[in-house]
Amino acid sequence: MSAVLYDVPGPRARARNMILNVVVVVVLLAAVAWIVYRLNDTGQFQSRRWAQFQYKSIQEQLLTGLLNTLKAAGLAAVLAFLFAAVFAAARISDHKWVRVPATFVVELFRAIPVLILMFFFYYGNLQFHLGLGPFWAVVFGLTLYNGSVLAEIFRAGISAVPKGQREAAYATGLRKNQVVRLILLPQAIRAMLPAIVSQLVVLLKDTALGFIITYNELLYVAKQMGGRLEFGFPYIPTYMVVAVVYIGLCSLLSILARYLEGRTRRSRKIAPGTDVPPAAPLSDGFSREGNAFPDLGGKDSN
Repeated sequence: MSAVLYDVPGPRARARNMILNVVVVVVLLAAVAWIVYRLNDTGQFQSRRWAQFQYKSIQEQLLTGLLNTLKAAGLAAVLAFLFAAVFAAARISDHKWVRVPATFVVELFRAIPVLILMFFFYYGNLQFHLGLGPFWAVVFGLTLYNGSVLAEIFRAGISAVPKGQREAAYATGLRKNQVVRLILLPQAIRAMLPAIVSQLVVLLKDTALGFIITYNELLYVAKQMGGRLEFGFPYIPTYMVVAVVYIGLCSLLSILARYLEGRTRRSRKIAPGTDVPPAAPLSDGFSREGNAFPDLGGKDSN
């Protein structure tokens, strides 16, 4: 057994680490047991507080809240990707008059909390009668904040590709937009994918802030269910159900990310012995596989 970054632990160190691991596990189990005990002691597991979930109307309300959450998160994710693509392209532009304003916009919306952006659109609509409901306040707030974060992820991912890749692409006569689209972006996507999925998880969870501005999403529905006297104010059971739903949605996103990452890696592999047909040149001087033919007269463009 060998290690590069640290010394291999000896017998005493292994025994100490084992003791510490056991202590940590015991403390965690004790904490979980105490929480379960307190929940049971305060009657959170009583059948009365869970009885409402057997009614069809309650299930339909939860489903409506879930669909509203997914609708806001889905639309905000699409708009955030468009926002990010535009401003990431502007951030790597060679023209200062394009790069500087884009940098200002990205840094501005990254610094503003998403709840303030929602308040801005929600109360701005109430004061100036813009015709925007709580749904659009949630969507626009999520779009601006997460779009600016994604723009920085895109820019950083493209910049992280080794410089030699860019120089080799330019040497073959590719223009800048072709270098980014054909060479840098495919390599950067694999590196960016975990960060993109993490940001989508943040976006999904931030839809819960919509309950503050009365958007009828999942948490807003749960708050209304928890305030019912006939079921003994089941706030804790309702929030536990909603938490399980959020955990399931975020887990699905993580599974999708792993699937896309694996598929991207497999698509770049060519089985041994596979005959690859020669690429026929296109009329614009590029092969069908994206390989460029020398264009001595080409110039960089944005």
